[in-house]
Amino acid sequence: MDQVVTRFAPSPTGYLHVGGARTAVFNWLWARKNRGRFILRIEDTDQKRNTPTATAQLLSDLRWLGIEWDEGPEVGGPNGPYLQSQRKDIYIHYVQQLVDKGLAYYCLESVEELAELRQKAQDEAGALVYRRPEQPPTIQQVEQARSQGRPVAVRFAVPQDRPIVVHDLIRGKIQFDPSQISDFVILKADGFPTYNLACVVDDYLMGVSYVIRGQEHLNNTPCQQLLWQALFGDAPLPNYVHMAVTISESGGKLSKRERPAALQAAIKKMQDVDLAALARAGGIALEELEAFIEGRQMLDMPVVEAIANLLGLHLPEINIVDFRRSGYLPEAMVNFLALLGWNPGGNREVMTTTELIEAFDIRRLTKSNSLFDRGKLLALNTEHIRILATGDRSRLIGYLRQYLQEVRSPIAAADDQMLSRLIQICPGARTLADIEAKCRFAFIPAEQIRYDQAAWQKVMIKEGGLQMLPVVRQHLESIPDASFKAAEIEQTLRQLAERMQTGLGKVAQPLRVALCGTSISPPIADTVELLGKAQTIARIDRAIANKAKV
Repeated sequence: MDQVVTRFAPSPTGYLHVGGARTAVFNWLWARKNRGRFILRIEDTDQKRNTPTATAQLLSDLRWLGIEWDEGPEVGGPNGPYLQSQRKDIYIHYVQQLVDKGLAYYCLESVEELAELRQKAQDEAGALVYRRPEQPPTIQQVEQARSQGRPVAVRFAVPQDRPIVVHDLIRGKIQFDPSQISDFVILKADGFPTYNLACVVDDYLMGVSYVIRGQEHLNNTPCQQLLWQALFGDAPLPNYVHMAVTISESGGKLSKRERPAALQAAIKKMQDVDLAALARAGGIALEELEAFIEGRQMLDMPVVEAIANLLGLHLPEINIVDFRRSGYLPEAMVNFLALLGWNPGGNREVMTTTELIEAFDIRRLTKSNSLFDRGKLLALNTEHIRILATGDRSRLIGYLRQYLQEVRSPIAAADDQMLSRLIQICPGARTLADIEAKCRFAFIPAEQIRYDQAAWQKVMIKEGGLQMLPVVRQHLESIPDASFKAAEIEQTLRQLAERMQTGLGKVAQPLRVALCGTSISPPIADTVELLGKAQTIARIDRAIANKAKV
């Protein structure tokens, strides 16, 4: 059996979207299942949209997911370079072959002239299907156009003598009518190849045997198949697999624009918002922000995030980096993404990466769309945290430390023993962010604690918590320093509640608000022990003193 070779070939125009990550996961799993090779190739021929920072973030996100490539950027390989922008001469060589064979031709239309052709076709109730003119431009005309600074592109002449039949491993035989396919551009006026030409040349030269990608690429496949046959004759085509679409919970296609759209909607609902301050936070002109709010302009994701941070908005996660910052585990993400359009059989859902590799079979991909169910992802993440907490605690500590460092949490300086303790006192944590949020209070100075006003009014005022605090203080202070541990603290608080003929919550909740500023924390005895006796007493005193200010 020939070696299985798959590839992931993203364009570095922004963050790694979960849809792209799913494509990477499927290709990587299939290569690993068959002991094959997984290639990472960066399709950066769109010079206007590509950014070096996007490439760096892409590599970081793939590695965070645990997806290592056998060939590609930073690791090298026999088929490099792996950035398409560095392979320009290779593509031009193959374009020239097609021109020399009469299978491709030059075209000199400007953007305006092409727009006129499209408008004319539209006026005649049809779409523009571009065909080779009876007399294509000569070499002399091409050179003259170049000398005059006019655009010169190259188009592939689509054969009209037979239907184009694509064989998809999931969808079966798919037939395309060549009369509905325009002669498509293979070399742009800027001298760079188009996506269709570059990916065909690279797939052939790199020995790719499986092209696993999203359904949205299906219409590119007949064009790529024609190019493959024109350039490489009878060389076996790759096995094509087009994955079904993943839809959002609102029913639409999962889109990169969900985060900007959420910000846009939130700003529109706000009253008396300082747009100038938001524009400054995003580093953009006020006019750009206004155009964004009105739907006339898109903003780069770092700008969107900067404005959302100023407003304190939580935007829906849509890119891998978003889920990283929200405290999801990499194996939970891989587990979830693998189940989007693939059925492992049985009722299995929670699977390790090793189990996924063993079970993965490309033939079990489904034709129907999959739902990006955030509730299911959260449940999977909760279970993966529980499994690691009770099993491979050291690995979970590593994930927690990495997360704390990425979000610049004050807890990041804690040693492994302390992080293990935090994991222990936060059973049922759904994300690493839950652990950080519940335990952050113990790693910041008391003066940085901000009392949640809703919690203060409910617990301290309406339920009389302020009157309870001096009594709680007295009992906690009576515990000897050497015995100030969770078990002794809990016993003391329970005995106090019994003596006052009330529930433990009436004792614990005001103490929790005094120590943490909120009514949410780890179990109260663990919370008190984590803070220590001196800090506990000091914060109770601070809360009592605060009553005159609220």
